[in-house]
Amino acid sequence: MFELKWLYEIILIIYGLSIIGYFIDFIQSNQKVNKVAFWLLGMVWTIQTVFLLYEVLINRNFPIATLNDSLFFYAWILVTFSLIISRLFPTHFIVFFINVFGFFILLLYITSNANKQTFSSGIQFVHEILVSHITLAIVSYGFFTISFLFSLMFMIQYRFLKRKKGLRWMWRFGDLKQLDTYSFRAVTIGVPFLLIAIILGVVWAYVSKAEFYWFDMKTAGSILVLGVYVVYLLLRLVKGYQGKTISMFNVAAFLILIINFLLSSSLSNFHF
Repeated sequence: MFELKWLYEIILIIYGLSIIGYFIDFIQSNQKVNKVAFWLLGMVWTIQTVFLLYEVLINRNFPIATLNDSLFFYAWILVTFSLIISRLFPTHFIVFFINVFGFFILLLYITSNANKQTFSSGIQFVHEILVSHITLAIVSYGFFTISFLFSLMFMIQYRFLKRKKGLRWMWRFGDLKQLDTYSFRAVTIGVPFLLIAIILGVVWAYVSKAEFYWFDMKTAGSILVLGVYVVYLLLRLVKGYQGKTISMFNVAAFLILIINFLLSSSLSNFHF
């Protein structure tokens, strides 16, 4: 189980990186990132296929007999469809959605299967899922913080330039367009990290049989933060908001994040 646990973790890491890559490609139309995401997803499919062939050819068991086995086959089907769509059609957001759902299904299978195989190792694996959930959430907050600082710098620089009272050291803040772009890129990376963190948290609560509440303040707050930053991306990409307007929205979004981080934890039923 020790070796299998590490293999599970490698699959999830590769799958998660693929999801992040597809999201960045959709937002920024980066073909290099798209190719990397595709090959990472291909690695996930290869490992899953080896597992599937082992079950069918060696164990003489097609993985549909139980609900848990069906989850694995379901995840394999989703990854297969995602690869086919990526190659036959222009990259659409549907590929990202398929992979997010497939990641959730595969994670649910792996955590459930780990618990059933070896109790102590299963407990350790579920604990590592919780650690990953917290780590990725904090990493996403880090990217959102960087984005906030770039937006804040943009607003300060914009104010001084508009009033033509800028001091010589103010020019070290950087070009306005550059600050706006860096802020946007930081949010683009932070959003998929937070999404994966929320998925990990939900699966951990389900598998560990923790007393989980969808309306828990921390849970609802994290989903709200994700929703606010998704709105930021929609305003930027669909409505074409840039500069001062989107920077002000980003500052407001960060204030919501801070409130969730500081206040919601104390009101949560099962978060620290």
